[in-house]
Amino acid sequence: MWRRLVLAVIGRIGTARIEFVGQGRATFIGDPQAELAATVTVHSPRAWRRMLRGSTGMAEGYMLGEWDCDDLVALATIAGLNLHRLDDLRRRFRFLTWPAQRLGLLMPRTTRSRGRRQIAAHYDLGNDLFSLFLDDSMNYSAALYRKGEGQTLESAQLAKMDQICDQLDLSPEVHLLEIGTGWGGLSVHLAERSGCRITTTTISKEQAVLARRRVAAAGLEDRIEVLEVDYRDLTGAYDRLVSIEMIEAVGWQDFPTYFEQCSRLLKRDGSMLLQAITVADEAYDLEKASRSFISRYIFPGGCLPSVAEIRRCLDGTDLEIGWSDELRLDYAETLAEWRLRFLAAAGRLEELGYDERFRRMWVLYLCVAEGGFRSGRNSDFQFRLEKPGARARQEAGSQEAGKAPAGTNSP
Repeated sequence: MWRRLVLAVIGRIGTARIEFVGQGRATFIGDPQAELAATVTVHSPRAWRRMLRGSTGMAEGYMLGEWDCDDLVALATIAGLNLHRLDDLRRRFRFLTWPAQRLGLLMPRTTRSRGRRQIAAHYDLGNDLFSLFLDDSMNYSAALYRKGEGQTLESAQLAKMDQICDQLDLSPEVHLLEIGTGWGGLSVHLAERSGCRITTTTISKEQAVLARRRVAAAGLEDRIEVLEVDYRDLTGAYDRLVSIEMIEAVGWQDFPTYFEQCSRLLKRDGSMLLQAITVADEAYDLEKASRSFISRYIFPGGCLPSVAEIRRCLDGTDLEIGWSDELRLDYAETLAEWRLRFLAAAGRLEELGYDERFRRMWVLYLCVAEGGFRSGRNSDFQFRLEKPGARARQEAGSQEAGKAPAGTNSP
């Protein structure tokens, strides 16, 4: 019965095909001639019942070894391309979940204490874990693959950091605030390249420890200060602000609060570089307060904004988009490289105490994320957000340098 129900729900996929194998039979759904294809092998009948619980149930079955797939990225891409069909069904029954969403029962507001617990659940898993698959700079965000085939993860991350430096027009006279330190790689690079002074903050204890160690190793303790302060409690006035894929941890209820605070922290002629993972505009209202595999097991409490939601929040501030760049396929390439490195480190994972269930969970996470970007369900953007005086400052600088001012390339 559960098998029939699952196939009835997902049976009308387009532009792809999935073969389900198990219990002595095989079933194809989708276009038999499609190039995009995946084979799912079901080892236990319990897997079918779990699949009816959406991405969370699907993931739990995979973590328990109840099913396998020959190409998880292809399967995730197929899902992303066809989720709009499921979205229509979810909209029809939204009246059942909307009251709980409005009350915050499905996705409670990210308070300061809850935010620290949620960040710790992911980023305090161990610095050794992340070092197994990230590049030496420990950048845990989309790299910039623009040099063609053969570009390394290391050079792509360097290109991303250089683009941030250029867009913020950093120099020794600039005081930069970073919201979301990570492991300090971006701050160290920006300070070394431009000579700017940096105040950076994180609420992950593990990240703060390593970031301070790396700052000291680079001899930049006089240029970089690492805080452990919630973004809502920051004070001061800064020339520039950078926040790389931190907004996803804010929570949808506080997206307006985040942008209002960023505006308050910037001087009148300041500018901000925001890098954000986004969900398709048409899916935002459905996704923002829904439980999923990623928000339950990987990034507790996480929520992706849409570009439309970012614009709506900016309307409540004096910040405007002055430039943007889409890194959707760059992120897919980044995730593919992370996955290869993670799989190659299987032996080391075991030595560090991460069991087979954890390994399967993280492989699934990396594949699901990559499929989301390849399908277009998710994207990643860099935005330069400008205060009222920033454009005049940039135009003056451009004229002095004898070149035209930078234009807007907004989505």
